[in-house]
Amino acid sequence: MRKAPKAESHLAMVRRARRINRELAEVYPYAHPELDFRNPFELLVATVLSAQTTDLRVNQTTPALFAAYPTPEDMAAAVPEEMEEIIRPTGFFRAKTKSLLGLSAALRDEFGGEVPGRLEDLVKLPGVGRKTANVVLGNAFGVPGITVDTHFGRLVRRWKWTDEEDPVKVEAVVAGIFPKSEWTMLSHRVVFHGRRICHARKPACGACPIAPLCPSYGEGETDPEKAGKLLKYEMGGYPGQRLSPPADYPGKPAPALGAG
Repeated sequence: MRKAPKAESHLAMVRRARRINRELAEVYPYAHPELDFRNPFELLVATVLSAQTTDLRVNQTTPALFAAYPTPEDMAAAVPEEMEEIIRPTGFFRAKTKSLLGLSAALRDEFGGEVPGRLEDLVKLPGVGRKTANVVLGNAFGVPGITVDTHFGRLVRRWKWTDEEDPVKVEAVVAGIFPKSEWTMLSHRVVFHGRRICHARKPACGACPIAPLCPSYGEGETDPEKAGKLLKYEMGGYPGQRLSPPADYPGKPAPALGAG
């Protein structure tokens, strides 16, 4: 009679989690935010637009948006119907327009037209929650933050770091596992892995470089050849989500809207 597997101690889980992070750092040394932006305002707007759509669709939409409204002052004065038409491809365009008009007016009126660099200020802006605030803080201001999106939450539960579903609770648990200096890059690596290999419906287990560390191995395709066909973006030889990726990104830039 086989013995039941021994329950993993908290210390063993922490060690395994940190090893996963180190392994992912080797797999994705170029991990980065997958939204195109040139300044904190553009990142804030792009992150708000990214709700319930792909970063690719946002990146294809923001060039026209920022050409029309390059500053918070410009965006706050926008005609709502005109903005709705520009951001329509991202979905939920009426609600997003309302958020963008509101946050732009708040930046203009309360922060001198500048994006604040504190979590407590960012989350007061219309349409801005902790996830968006942490994206902006980590990538525009260099303030460590953990970004709990759907990919991040899915993977940390698969890896048995936590069974929490609430993003704020997930953030707190993961923050206790890793030093603060790792938070931002950990977020990028986990999201990269979730988008490229550890997919929601059919994870490519047989092509996963951290399979030996994963307690959920076998939930997806384990045959290496079949799993290889599930890989996305640069892992599968396809373009990434950014039209203007960082210089060290190994994949192809994404096409502009209407270009394919």
